[in-house]
Amino acid sequence: MTMAMVRGLNINYEIVGDAADASHPWVALITGGRRGYQEFLPLAGKIAAKGFRVLLHDRRNTGASDIELEAHEVEEATWADDLRELLDQLGAASAFIGGSSSGARTAIMFGLRHPDATRALMLLRVTGGAFPAKRLPEMYYGQFIDIAKEGGMAAICETYTWRERIESNADNREKLMAMDADEFISTLSKWKELFEAGANLPVMGVTPDQLGSLKMPAIVIPGNDNTHSSESGRTAHRMIPGSEIHDLGLDDVDIALIPYPDWAPYEPEIVDVLTGFMGRH
Repeated sequence: MTMAMVRGLNINYEIVGDAADASHPWVALITGGRRGYQEFLPLAGKIAAKGFRVLLHDRRNTGASDIELEAHEVEEATWADDLRELLDQLGAASAFIGGSSSGARTAIMFGLRHPDATRALMLLRVTGGAFPAKRLPEMYYGQFIDIAKEGGMAAICETYTWRERIESNADNREKLMAMDADEFISTLSKWKELFEAGANLPVMGVTPDQLGSLKMPAIVIPGNDNTHSSESGRTAHRMIPGSEIHDLGLDDVDIALIPYPDWAPYEPEIVDVLTGFMGRH
């Protein structure tokens, strides 16, 4: 486990590929949900084998990185700023920024906030539509607000999501237990409010004008479940000027979520598409 101090927090990261080879471009890949970076290790290894340095990291409040619950803005904005600082520390003046689901939202936010450090965007499983607009605020925030109201911070520490944070980084239990339950509820309520403000946009969390302002190259690989419908990916493609789109030929499936690891059979094609795109840019 390698940690970097990023804006006052320990951020767990890994570089896949030859970090010292300056001829290999930097790529940052961001996983979805609140999951750690491990599920992207196979993808990162395949991309690194094509001559790239791939940065994987656990965003704050995910994986083995530190917890810091402050709801000044949507989490994707904070994650984007953390990634910029981490890339700066590693000497990566610019990078290809890619992600899946909430990782794709974070990548878009990175492009909006840090265009000078964005070589291109690679957006997998874009989120949008009525189904995730209802599902995700409850999944990320609402359920934990209710649990904290009923059982306080001890009950929060016993939930799967936060217990996982504690098992990955033991210091996180002390942080959570030191937090007043009312403060926790207030913070997650604010995050939920900020998240819901952008939840019903065609591409979740970003306005059409923001998407239209992106000037860097971009490629979209649409998803195929109710949270990441293929139409959401096509919408992102239409709204990002000059973007490319690659259809994996998958039928949309009427289920809430297909876990990213279930896309393993498509990774060789994804790698060929992404490395070809990066080679052109």
